[in-house]
Amino acid sequence: MGVITASVGGIFRDILGHEPSIILRKEIYVTASLVGALVYVASISFGLDRALGAALGFVVAFVVRGLALIYGWSLPTYYPSRPGAPHSDS
Repeated sequence: MGVITASVGGIFRDILGHEPSIILRKEIYVTASLVGALVYVASISFGLDRALGAALGFVVAFVVRGLALIYGWSLPTYYPSRPGAPHSDS
């Protein structure tokens, strides 16, 4: 739910602000919430209290996003190939 909330909320914000969607940029945004959600699920499966798991997931997502902003971490950007461009099958 956190990943969906972050994604859709970011899209709505960008649409209302007339900005290109952050989802289509290379910034670590949704990935941070995905990591936080995975930490939450893992902590619950290891038997931690739900509130502690939620707090741990929040902190991890916040730290990942903060570190990405500070250090300029980004994900690769997808560029579709042009029609007629040579393909590399190596």
